[in-house]
Amino acid sequence: MEIIIWIIAFAITITIHEASHAWMANRLGDPTARLLGRLSLNPLKHYDPVGTTLLLALVIMRSIGIPVIPFGWAKPVPIDPYNLENPQKDSALISLAGPLSNMILATFLAIILRIFPTEIIFTLTYPLILLNVALAIFNLIPVHPLDGGKILVGILPKKEAYELNTFLERYGMFLLLILIFPFAGSSLISSILNPAIGFILNLLVPGFGTI
Repeated sequence: MEIIIWIIAFAITITIHEASHAWMANRLGDPTARLLGRLSLNPLKHYDPVGTTLLLALVIMRSIGIPVIPFGWAKPVPIDPYNLENPQKDSALISLAGPLSNMILATFLAIILRIFPTEIIFTLTYPLILLNVALAIFNLIPVHPLDGGKILVGILPKKEAYELNTFLERYGMFLLLILIFPFAGSSLISSILNPAIGFILNLLVPGFGTI
């Protein structure tokens, strides 16, 4: 039963994240994602063979007691910058919408848990809280193809933004693989994510912020 709860939580988490990207893009004038069916609460619309499979595998490992950090990504939401009034700033807002929606959902669920602190509510909400916090923090790492890289590019002056975007488009995936690849039994990304995720979990669900 527990593994089913974690898989459902996983599906909800990635769906909220990607649908929020699509919603913000549509709101800012770019209907591309909506027209391609990405403004959807169907998890299959957002499935990425690599990133989503990795996240699902880690979620299943977590559900059976292996202390891993669930991280990964879904299929990128397509954006046509020519439809945006201010492509640099609007692209950053679209990228921010995903992690922000995850944090809002995690906070809402934590409030529910505070109001109804029962075992069944904890069992149903904690996987969602953990996964939403983990996915939000992971995606805020400032490298492409993650949201953090696009947010950083969006807030820099144009010259620096162009230079950084060129660099990240060329080397971002390579940098991400270095972060994910385990050295001496642990990855660099774990040392980055563990403290941040643990801190936020302790704020939202005091006493259960261990990862």
